[in-house]
Amino acid sequence: MIARLRGVLEGIRADSLVLDVNGVGYLVYCASNYLGRLPPLGSPLSLHIETQVREDAITLFGFEQELEREWFRLLTTVQGVGARLALAILGALGVDGVARAAAMQDKNAFARTSGVGPKLAGRIANDLKDKAPSLTAGLTMRQGMTPSGVRADDAHQQELADALSALVNLGYKEPDAAVALRRAQLGMDSTMAPQARVAELIRFGLRELSA
Repeated sequence: MIARLRGVLEGIRADSLVLDVNGVGYLVYCASNYLGRLPPLGSPLSLHIETQVREDAITLFGFEQELEREWFRLLTTVQGVGARLALAILGALGVDGVARAAAMQDKNAFARTSGVGPKLAGRIANDLKDKAPSLTAGLTMRQGMTPSGVRADDAHQQELADALSALVNLGYKEPDAAVALRRAQLGMDSTMAPQARVAELIRFGLRELSA
């Protein structure tokens, strides 16, 4: 199974690129927003790869970031979302847009992608609502992002830190995000499981910040 490729950009197509790795040209399908900002031909290029093996073909899908590959995998777990449509969604919304739409259950955002009707958009939002926040918070914390001004000296402070890290990673200003999350934390059910609390904090914060 191919997980990563590093080589030279040899060709660019409408929905894919050709990467020369030691004389072997790999056809790799990528999101449109990434294909639109590729470096010139002949430039070195490294991609995270998702390999799909079927009876009649081995297909490679390439991503600039590991996080993008993780969202691709999540999207393809939704009934009715194949690999090509998952790439189209990522190309239309970007990683941050997908994360935000999933956390807020914003089916209208998903519906903006060609090929995603209202029913499928609702299914995507519903299926990813609980997976999205834990993925976003978990990856940002593993990447070493520690928001300032948050003390992780007990369980609730750690939940707040995880949620704040996720919101900052999505592009929101830390002071604004912290205020929104503090409001959310006051009304949280203390009996909820930690992961569920983090997910709810992120959803509440996104609603507050997008108002």
